[in-house]
Amino acid sequence: MRQIKSFIISLSLTAALAVPAYAAPCGNSGGGFNAWKAAFAAEAKAAGVKQRGLDALASASYASSTIAADRNQKGVRYALNDFIRIRLGSLDGFAASARKRKARNAGFYQSLENRYGVPAGVLLAIHGMETGFGRNMGNSAVVPAILTLAYDCRRSSLFTPHAIGALMLVDRGTITANTKGAKHGELGHTQFLPGNALRYGVDANGDGRVDLYNEADALASTANYLRQKGWKPGAGYQEGQTNFRVLNQWNAATVYQKAIALAAARIDG
Repeated sequence: MRQIKSFIISLSLTAALAVPAYAAPCGNSGGGFNAWKAAFAAEAKAAGVKQRGLDALASASYASSTIAADRNQKGVRYALNDFIRIRLGSLDGFAASARKRKARNAGFYQSLENRYGVPAGVLLAIHGMETGFGRNMGNSAVVPAILTLAYDCRRSSLFTPHAIGALMLVDRGTITANTKGAKHGELGHTQFLPGNALRYGVDANGDGRVDLYNEADALASTANYLRQKGWKPGAGYQEGQTNFRVLNQWNAATVYQKAIALAAARIDG
């Protein structure tokens, strides 16, 4: 196993992502998107975005499908059993598939637990929940999606740092203006938002770059994210236990957190 290298963002980049007072005017339709992009370009440049990122910003179109998805999020309103059935199918069947994946690469998962303290079951549950173990990583262009959400008035303050992050990823060559992901701009196997990909991304396969579309990098990055958010090695992660609250850092929906915890326990047996 190659030494896992963490690419945690530098203090200067962290400061850049802490975007100052939001100046570009938000909107609730596509009509003002181009004017917003022009204003946002100045903010992005001040935050450290270079020419390649600025070019990606300039070429981005308003993502109507992202706004439609953002206005129609139903999954978190399901009861737990319904949520598990819809997202995972049979809990036992899902866990059995995950255990097979764990067995095929047991050394890798053990190395992640040794380094970050996050058990394989939690990582596999997230991987399976987010993308069906990489089968469905999304078909929406990441940069337009995250820029559209930063422009949209509903949650602009939440997505603005991730919009800056996406443009910085373009600068680095980690993604392009056309890289595909989920409707809300999430990337790769476990669906990192771009700012989090910058901050917590890990090169686990030793090729010198962080690639969230590489399974090893994505899972190591997920383990690193959870550890940095307060995961306590050896502590429990079921509801009421120490690490359950850390799952809230990954996804704020309680039904999601409960499903991950239950699935992970089945996987780790």
